Amino acid sequence: MDENRGDEIRGTASGTASVPLSVLDLVTVGQGRTATQALRTSVDIAKLAESRGFHRFWVAEHHSMPGVASSSPAVILAHLAAHTERIRLGSGGVMLPNHAPLVIAEQFGTLEAMAPGRVDLGLGRAPGTDGATAAALRRTDRLNEGADDFPQQLAELTRFLDDDFPDGHPYARIHAVPGPVQATSPGGVQSAGRPPIWLLGSSGFSARLAGVLGLPFAFAHHFSAQNTVPALDLYRESFKPSAVLDAPYALIGVAALAADEEREARRQVLTGALSMVRLRTGRPGLVPSPEEAETHDFSPMEREFVDGWLTNIVHGTADEVRSGLDDLAKRTGADELMITANAHGGEARLRSYELIADAYGLPGA
Repeated sequence: MDENRGDEIRGTASGTASVPLSVLDLVTVGQGRTATQALRTSVDIAKLAESRGFHRFWVAEHHSMPGVASSSPAVILAHLAAHTERIRLGSGGVMLPNHAPLVIAEQFGTLEAMAPGRVDLGLGRAPGTDGATAAALRRTDRLNEGADDFPQQLAELTRFLDDDFPDGHPYARIHAVPGPVQATSPGGVQSAGRPPIWLLGSSGFSARLAGVLGLPFAFAHHFSAQNTVPALDLYRESFKPSAVLDAPYALIGVAALAADEEREARRQVLTGALSMVRLRTGRPGLVPSPEEAETHDFSPMEREFVDGWLTNIVHGTADEVRSGLDDLAKRTGADELMITANAHGGEARLRSYELIADAYGLPGA
């Protein structure tokens, strides 16, 4: 195993946390707020996460959703790299079927050059949007083809990142730059390092593939909680040691929000629940305010959805959230928890991460 790659992947728990804690930011845009404000909040959260000892900070790829301004992870990560110094930055994830593998290799090679040794490349095979938008992104309506070709696309991307297509391959003379080719060119001093690849998923497909390839795995517990334990079990059962890892390493994305009072936490997470109701019924929009969410007249079907959705969000006071996260880590055996705090305003999200850091005695208080 390449020890350097393993060290880049594994985190170290801080404070009293049993596993490393990280952050997933969706760059949410609330009603009455702008994308500019949302992106500034993301910088503030990244700075807070770095100062308080969170291990990594990821952003996700979404499209055609007014309330989620993270359509271009590589662009956002470049901005975050300019405002941070130590925290790992990455995609959670880039949707590989939406892009040519060479383009992703170039983008993340550029990020690696900007922030050497602290960039993660998380990959998913879902479109990150609805079918019509995916067709516009990919310039094709053959959407299943992209998902079915995911292992081949992954292999091609890995070859571009490592610059090791075999002789005779059509791409053998093509190089992703910045990248390892610069280190092997005459007079080259470019680092040959490249971002570690993670596979992301909300079902068993990527879990099995990550295991077979010996890659780290990130599971979307925050929107597919019923599949978490089966997927992690499948990943561990399928795992084969590789040059990247000698043992499985799995993180799970967790929706969690802490507030000074339990009632306030409930008010804040209800905004995300109403936003999801609208998304699931084909009416995506900006994240509603707590006041609108509290006074919304939910239909019986909507209320049933909201009640189920909220059971999978760890929310309450800092002590309640810490207890819920500890229980989840124990129940799933996750090696790392990646917390996403979705609410209308940036203030509530920043306060949540501060409270969680305090609850675990993370450094920098």
